[in-house]
Amino acid sequence: MSTPDAKRRTGREVKALVWTARHPVGTMVAPATAATAGLELGWATTGGIAGGTVVALCGWYRAHPATFDHYAAPRLRAWRRRWGAYLGPRFNAALRACDLCTVHRKTDEEHFPRIIRTRSFSPTVDTLWLRIPKGMHARHFEAKLEELADALRVQRVAVERVKPGVVGLVIERKEPFTETIPAPEMPQESEAVDPTDIYVGETEFGQDWRLAVLGQHTFIAGATGAGKNSIPMSILRALAPMIRDGLVRLWLCDPKQMEFGTLAGIAYRYATSETDCADLVGEFVDDLKRVQHELAGRGDRKITISPGTPLNLLIVDEIGALLAYNSDTQSRRELARNLAVIGSQGRATGHSMMALVQEPTKDTVPIRDLFTVRICLRVTAQSHVDMTLGENARLRGAIADEIPNIAETAGIGYVVQQRTRVPVRVRASYVTDTEIEELVTFVHTRPAGEGAHLQAVA
Repeated sequence: MSTPDAKRRTGREVKALVWTARHPVGTMVAPATAATAGLELGWATTGGIAGGTVVALCGWYRAHPATFDHYAAPRLRAWRRRWGAYLGPRFNAALRACDLCTVHRKTDEEHFPRIIRTRSFSPTVDTLWLRIPKGMHARHFEAKLEELADALRVQRVAVERVKPGVVGLVIERKEPFTETIPAPEMPQESEAVDPTDIYVGETEFGQDWRLAVLGQHTFIAGATGAGKNSIPMSILRALAPMIRDGLVRLWLCDPKQMEFGTLAGIAYRYATSETDCADLVGEFVDDLKRVQHELAGRGDRKITISPGTPLNLLIVDEIGALLAYNSDTQSRRELARNLAVIGSQGRATGHSMMALVQEPTKDTVPIRDLFTVRICLRVTAQSHVDMTLGENARLRGAIADEIPNIAETAGIGYVVQQRTRVPVRVRASYVTDTEIEELVTFVHTRPAGEGAHLQAVA
């Protein structure tokens, strides 16, 4: 027989005992340890040990900030916020106001999501894992993220479904990016570069934001002034010695002829007009097919980067100008067809592409779903977020349309974690014109006799 629903609420003393059992360290172990130490060692000795621990932590904080911030600060911060900001009636009141709790139909007893883990890797961002009551799902939180952010008086809340019955909240307490991130240094040797792990900026958790070029295609959406060019420029600085040594060939479609024009001298192919860009992409596909045949003949499934089989990187600036606003119907169709071939077949052969666009609609970029990595910087419409990052990305916390249109926010945007599908706020490093010229000069220092293969399509 099934257990009938109770008509009386659980007693408060039982709730207190259950709560104590769930938090044994704070309610029993710590007080018992302090009392035992005081009785066995003496209260003066116990006070001296506690005071010495505090002094040691303060000395660590002042003497070696890097290790303190990495090991101690996240744990201390998470403990303080769990017992200060996210425990008790204030947090439950915010959940209640947003209808993020359940009510027993007979006893009217409220059941709130229970915090089971708190992490605070960054001073500005916390991560909570909540055990949710029966009848709730992560979708309930997705529908109430903006209301919950206002109720908690924080900047932003994102949600993920960790496992059945458990959801994770990413709580951004304030803007994590208040300073410009300097451009990455250029490695001196190709051996120091890993094309599957390139630093391009930082995440809201204070960690490095890294992207892969080999085996990935990257799509970057952002309005004018959003800082789209910072991402490919950071990547090219990291790849500089490989470009110099002929291990990376750069193909550039530059219809705008602005920021990327400086790189024309180090590009393997460079084009500006719609027709020339179509020819360039056609040559890129021909090279892809050639490598496919070579790999098939050797029985290999992927390339090993070498001067004979380099990594080919195609960068298409303002792809909308070529696929949507191009008046030449023939070149537009040819481009769309060839770019689709690259997106579907280029990963194994070392033919990667990167596209930048202001309006990420399906009419503008019909091949956007072929890009494996998608980045959304500041955009002008809510719909652009889901068009870039995938369905319901904005509901899960990617509010790229709310990034202020000011110079201080250039390079700030969102990416989606592939494993959890949670949007993460990121910022790309800023590459100045001087640093772009430094990149060009660095690549041109190749030994005499090399680089004769570089060509430009007018």
